[in-house]
Amino acid sequence: MPRKHVARRTRRPDPVSADLLETAHDLATLGHLTKPDLAHIKALCFEEPPEYSPRRVAAIRTRTAKMSQAVFAKLLNVSTSTVQKWEAPGAGKHPSGAAAKLLQVIERKGLEAIV
Repeated sequence: MPRKHVARRTRRPDPVSADLLETAHDLATLGHLTKPDLAHIKALCFEEPPEYSPRRVAAIRTRTAKMSQAVFAKLLNVSTSTVQKWEAPGAGKHPSGAAAKLLQVIERKGLEAIV
């Protein structure tokens, strides 16, 4: 079965992201932030995280974070049963909101980016 292309949606930043972006611009103006770093921050502030499949969540947890479901759940501030549902193919549950954004950061930058 061919995979569907999922277009990335852009959105207006929430107040926290807007403040982060403003600070990043100020740091770039002062020469304390490189253009690639500024571009990365912009992407994190505006880009919606992708939809995470059960296999992808499990891969992030086991290969990148190298954690049990219980420890991973604590890190993401969700229940262990929530992580179990995300990883269960038949459950139809996917990370959203802050949890999806944290998964995106872990996947891109590694666990060190959030701990």
